[in-house]
Amino acid sequence: MVAKNGLLNRRTFLAGSAGMVTTAIWADSTTQEPWRSGSGRGMSAYGSPSKYVGLERLQIAGHPFALQAGSSSTPLEKLNGTITPNSLHFERHHSGVPEINPAVHRLGIFGNVKRPRSFGYEDLLRYPLVSKILFIECSGNSYRNLAPTALDQSAGELNGLFSCAEWTGVPLRLLLEEAGYDPKSDWVVAEGADAAGMNRSLPIDLALEDAMVALYQNGEPLRGEQGFPLRLLVPGCEGNLSVKWLRSLHVRNGPAHTREETSKYTDLQKDGRANQFSLRMGVKSVITAPSGKMLLPAHGVYEISGLAWSGHGAVNVVEVSADGGRSWQRAEIQSEPGLYRPTRFRLPWRWLGQAAVLQSRAIDSVGNTQPTRTVAMADAAPGFTYHYNGIQSWGVDQQGRVSNVYG
Repeated sequence: MVAKNGLLNRRTFLAGSAGMVTTAIWADSTTQEPWRSGSGRGMSAYGSPSKYVGLERLQIAGHPFALQAGSSSTPLEKLNGTITPNSLHFERHHSGVPEINPAVHRLGIFGNVKRPRSFGYEDLLRYPLVSKILFIECSGNSYRNLAPTALDQSAGELNGLFSCAEWTGVPLRLLLEEAGYDPKSDWVVAEGADAAGMNRSLPIDLALEDAMVALYQNGEPLRGEQGFPLRLLVPGCEGNLSVKWLRSLHVRNGPAHTREETSKYTDLQKDGRANQFSLRMGVKSVITAPSGKMLLPAHGVYEISGLAWSGHGAVNVVEVSADGGRSWQRAEIQSEPGLYRPTRFRLPWRWLGQAAVLQSRAIDSVGNTQPTRTVAMADAAPGFTYHYNGIQSWGVDQQGRVSNVYG
């Protein structure tokens, strides 16, 4: 039953797990807990977490010269399943969150189209809507693991520029077809209504594939920090392509080579060149428990759990190692694999005080395998920031302390 530094077969574990984690025998008590002595609080207009649950975004930091520009991360290690609550979805802003009146805001489609169009918020709500569970990942996610020495940080601090939600909106193809886009055009430039005028060039093939103009997130209207009243959503691609506070779509020939796709969001190579428009996010996974800054309180069985995703295909295989990658065991996928949606994986592990290095690697449906840190950095220039998807390693020492290490 025990193999590979304590990794267990989940099916065997479940068949014989009675008493392996339980620490006490239940015995009803005559002592009445204080919360049973009277009625609880009444209803509320909008739900909130229990006072015993401390959940908030991590690393809320602004740019030194523009405090409204910056990012905050999802606390991955404190969540389970695959859906991120709206209030914990990561943020990335280039000039803060604008307060946009939906009654005034318009989305324009122009350029190489037969019928330029202008849509109001209420107009879009009348179109056929679609709902899809999709992840968004900032292209700079996990950049802290590019530091020369491993930083002592949590899963969310290192990898939390990643979130997943059910998004509901109008298929972009539908709006482009209504505007009569020229099929000879090959790019669309999307621009946001924030003060930065955030804009990105989008290959029209991606626009026509699965992109949507999103209006809802997890069933409610978009939050301001997620682009209210409407945002572009381009599944599987770097997050900045999903332009928030969307105000215009310019159909054209060729990319615009905007600031965000020349000086920013390019992949610098060792030979001095930079790859532009490497838009899709690579196959990736991260163990969220046990993970950085955690402490295993006692010897026994723990569940290794984490998330895996890919911008190229569905992830239906995740392997876990407890010995730094010398041996691997397949984890159980506990959420339905799907295109551009993350999967939750789990595998039981017995820890008896031995030192361990926990790792996971994902394999997507088109055959991409998550690389080691060394391989992921092989062709990149010093100081590169974007599209890092190397294997995350968590070291566990003999006292049960878990920390970020380079495996």
